[in-house]
Amino acid sequence: MASASLLKSSPVFDKSEWVKGQTLRQPSFSVVRCHPATATSALTIRAGSYADELVKTAKTVASPGRGILAMDESNATCGKRLASIGLENTEANRQAYRTLLVTAPGLGKYISGAILFEETLYQSTTEGKKIVDILVEQKIVPGIKVDKGLVPLAGSNNESWCQGLDGLASRTAAYYQQGARFAKWRTVVSIPNGPSALAVKEAAWGLARYAAISQDNGLVPIVEPEILLDGEHGIDRTFEVALKVWSEVFFYLAENNVLFEGILLKPSMVTPGAECKDRATPQQVADYTLKLLHRRIPPSVPGIMFLSGGQSEVEATLNLNAMNQSPNPWHVSFSYARALQNTCLKTWGGRPENVKAAQETLLVRANANSLAQLGKYTGEGESEEAKKGMFVKGYVY
Repeated sequence: MASASLLKSSPVFDKSEWVKGQTLRQPSFSVVRCHPATATSALTIRAGSYADELVKTAKTVASPGRGILAMDESNATCGKRLASIGLENTEANRQAYRTLLVTAPGLGKYISGAILFEETLYQSTTEGKKIVDILVEQKIVPGIKVDKGLVPLAGSNNESWCQGLDGLASRTAAYYQQGARFAKWRTVVSIPNGPSALAVKEAAWGLARYAAISQDNGLVPIVEPEILLDGEHGIDRTFEVALKVWSEVFFYLAENNVLFEGILLKPSMVTPGAECKDRATPQQVADYTLKLLHRRIPPSVPGIMFLSGGQSEVEATLNLNAMNQSPNPWHVSFSYARALQNTCLKTWGGRPENVKAAQETLLVRANANSLAQLGKYTGEGESEEAKKGMFVKGYVY
């Protein structure tokens, strides 16, 4: 006869709470092992205690007319943004800019989640209020960047891999206690460099391990294998690579028992390489991208939150709008950084008297992408600044 053993850990954290400062408890789980007399291996079935909360959080972020504000730039990258408007890279200046973003009046009408850098998760505004608390008041779910950046991948064609799995379990548990409810891990695939089978498998495996660890600690993982815009390749080559990448990603997500209903995706749109002479219309981008999603993404995934990847603010919005002209099995929305912040940052210019105007600019962009998520964006009245491309060859995030 088969025998079974059941192991349980401590009670689950109250799933209705998003409030930071609660006592941290380790997530509970069940492990069932069946041992048939003739079997040489055990069948393991895991049931995460955070499952209901993960699904609820994912659905909240993937709510109609809303998307994600990606403001998780590392301190070094944030320094580059500040330098573009003549400011020093100091904590005070980073704090001032992040305060401007999160306190924009009514931002939660268009933004459902905000990805933060670790410094920001623990930071207060210039007025002394916790940034996490400001977000929750705006009905915006706080998220956290958990990867440790890209490093060279030995044995590859000058490609990279994403580090950060060491200590991830303890870090995600601490981030949950601090108020974060979703996480982000960005890895990249380069078409001009191959991509090699090694690089694709490494990217997929790393994302899957990160996703499983994040879910075990109560955070909805955003799965982001960015296919870089760099290159002269056409849209068909991008589509071919994207099919391969996403098939690998979902294979390893399943191998790691990741709950698909409790994840969000952050893919690149299917576009030609930035240096390709043949440009694609928004309708072509939508057709190729939706074809990719239908072939590779299970309908159980609640949200597809596209990255902008160096597109202009208007281009990213037009492409998103084209994808929402008919119903989709998933919430198709945005997770933009530069495509939401570029004009806002330049409007601010580091001057206190420009904060209100900069916030209004941010709200204009957020509203435009909200309309695009609903398929109602027209592109009328856009500024010339918003139409400027932001692609940087070999861009380091």
